[in-house]
Amino acid sequence: MIMKKYIALLTACAGVLSHSMPAFAADDTVKVGVLHSLSGTMAISETSLRDVLLMTFDEINKAGGVMGKKIEPVVVDPASNWPLFAEKARQLLTVDKVSVVFGCWTSVSRKSVLPVFEKENGLLFYPVQYEGEELSKNIFYTAEAVNQQAIPAVDYMLGEGKTKFYLLGSDYVYPRTTNKILKQYLKMKGIPDSDVIEIYTPFSHQDYQTIVADIKKFAAGGKATVISTLNGDTNVPFFKEFANAGLTSETCPVVSFSISEDEFRSLPAKQLAGHLGCWTYFMSLKTPENKEFIKNWNAWLATTTEPGVVKENRVTCSPMNLSRIGVYLWKQAVEKAGSFDVDKVRDAMIGQKFKAPNGEVTMQDNHHLVNYVFIGETLPTGQFKIIKRLGAVAGEPFSEKFLK
Repeated sequence: MIMKKYIALLTACAGVLSHSMPAFAADDTVKVGVLHSLSGTMAISETSLRDVLLMTFDEINKAGGVMGKKIEPVVVDPASNWPLFAEKARQLLTVDKVSVVFGCWTSVSRKSVLPVFEKENGLLFYPVQYEGEELSKNIFYTAEAVNQQAIPAVDYMLGEGKTKFYLLGSDYVYPRTTNKILKQYLKMKGIPDSDVIEIYTPFSHQDYQTIVADIKKFAAGGKATVISTLNGDTNVPFFKEFANAGLTSETCPVVSFSISEDEFRSLPAKQLAGHLGCWTYFMSLKTPENKEFIKNWNAWLATTTEPGVVKENRVTCSPMNLSRIGVYLWKQAVEKAGSFDVDKVRDAMIGQKFKAPNGEVTMQDNHHLVNYVFIGETLPTGQFKIIKRLGAVAGEPFSEKFLK
């Protein structure tokens, strides 16, 4: 298989000797790591992933655990500090000796920990939309690749008659790489460079007055859209300034790749109705599996005694769904392998299926999911009305495969 050849080549080139982490801390438990920022600029998004992981572990433990062993979570806070992610990952693998890690949001945090996981032969499940152009034998990417989010969103806006694109992102690898791909794609679609603007701001940037004024001028003709790859709490001042400037979804719709139902809890949702998101899950999906997911989430919130869990005004979103999917796929792979050994679990992961709230997903040999893609319009409630369903889309990490 292509993936196996790639893994062999990657391992040989890196000169890394494969070895397996100890499987568990005691006879009746298995340690798993949770590597998400609970403080700093990314806490607005990542705290909910910690919470849904803890809920999923409890869900599995109540059903008998993994091969009869209770999941024992080891939660660390890398505090939105990218070098600290690597330090905490090393701690989880070499000191806490976890069997698997679920975590990271930003691509810069994932890039920071990747060498650690490859050196220690650890296993990371990464649950957040990203730019692709990467494939590691030690990572399973359960979230949206560019061809499952950014490309479908741009296609939708082109279909709506938009011919001017303002690419606004946080200044790091995910927005820059995604926008590089989108600029190539837009050129293929006949959009001239003069009708594409590309702007970046630092994490936690607060002053969007000049940028929003520029967007207002750019959108004056009525055929413009903002493609936003802003991450973290910087979305709050951007959207507030956008609304204050009198811009609306009618005059200039914003398609955000990092704004889900969870982030809208901190935004003026009523003023931002009509803006768009493209994800592999929305809380508004009407499926029996989603109804059960939401029911279990609310029940867990009502009963958990876990410190630091906010219980009011909680929702579900795509990264939360993808985090939960990752845990269940790992559980199934462990049980198929009959072992917590990383190498055996990795092999058993390929072809795993899970009937998720958004539809049945399948893990491919490129470590990405075949997943369902939806485009949603924001409602004043902070929920999304699904306006387009794209069906199952195979995740493809390398843009050269779909930029043809």
